[in-house]
Amino acid sequence: MRRVWGVNRNNAPWTPCRRPGVTLGRRNVTRPQGRRLKQRLKKRAGRSSSSVRWLERQVNDVWTEGARREGWRSRAAYKLIQLDERFSLLGPGTRVVDLGAAPGGWSQVAASRVAGAPVIAVDVLEMKSLSGVTIVGGDIRDRQTCDIVLEALGGEADLVLSDMAAPATGHRSTDHVRTQALAEEAHVFATTVLAPGGCLVVKVLRGGAGNTLLAALRRNFRTVHHVKPEASRQQSSEIYVVARGFRRNSR
Repeated sequence: MRRVWGVNRNNAPWTPCRRPGVTLGRRNVTRPQGRRLKQRLKKRAGRSSSSVRWLERQVNDVWTEGARREGWRSRAAYKLIQLDERFSLLGPGTRVVDLGAAPGGWSQVAASRVAGAPVIAVDVLEMKSLSGVTIVGGDIRDRQTCDIVLEALGGEADLVLSDMAAPATGHRSTDHVRTQALAEEAHVFATTVLAPGGCLVVKVLRGGAGNTLLAALRRNFRTVHHVKPEASRQQSSEIYVVARGFRRNSR
């Protein structure tokens, strides 16, 4: 386990992005404004075909381009925006903990919607400071990290977010098991810091939460939903579990 390397506090209110996304569709889904024509890249010496395809996906991805234009730190910001629109997770006074937060897209969205309430970003990786967000460097399996988070919150959390995923190995079963383990660790951490009635949003891979995790979530939370936001790449196997109504000491 990695030792906590520090806390970075920056409590100035976050200024909304220059050009907010527009709300479209029957489900009130926020999407970036505008869409550029598809661009094709030429293959250059030393650049593999797979690298060219990856770069083309990035260049032509409406969410990546929207995040760059609207000032979000990552395209993942739209995933949380859409989850919030569906489940009303964030609001003035919501105390938030964002696990595996770097580079900070989800923390940035949270800080823009909680009206100055604490937003704690936790990661073993260093993360650039972000207005309205307290950054805690440490491993969520370390009790010291949990204690620092609770101290920074000034109490318990209303919402724990986890967009953590293990680095892809290319072996589907291995990737699923490793990401499932991270989801289980996020659940354990959430049960330590959440206030009664709180919520947990955690990433899992296709197939959803495993039987053990799903049983634990249903025991600890009033409702459990699986959902795939529109901003999640269709070819990606990621989905999100939204668990609401935390019940402490449930058996």
